[in-house]
Amino acid sequence: MIEITSKPISPESVVNRIKTSGSGCVATYVGLIRDNSQGKPVASVEYTDPKGTAKAELERIAGEIRRKWQLEGITICHRIGKLEVGDINFLVAVASAHRQEGFAAVQYAVDRFKELMPTHKKESYRDGSTRIEGE
Repeated sequence: MIEITSKPISPESVVNRIKTSGSGCVATYVGLIRDNSQGKPVASVEYTDPKGTAKAELERIAGEIRRKWQLEGITICHRIGKLEVGDINFLVAVASAHRQEGFAAVQYAVDRFKELMPTHKKESYRDGSTRIEGE
């Protein structure tokens, strides 16, 4: 499942949906909004998908992963909108028979997401300044 959502992401819900009777593990990555970036206190982070291509990019990453590893399932969720410190902004969950494949696939998904950055990211700092990535 690939999802772009403005709603909070529930890791437990994702794990329960993806696991199968053949799963030996569900490896996950949960990305959070941290309180400091670029040496400045963060007030909020806003993700947008102005081109409407974020879901297709995440589908592409999932397809690459399916071709590289034998998996029971993969879920990638990315939250858009204005997020506060501590909010989950990105989640990858991979169900696999063995942990090695699961961990490798999760690492690959996170690295490719960072490389492709399918959404725009606007960090707002407590001093009133902002920084934009992905334009």
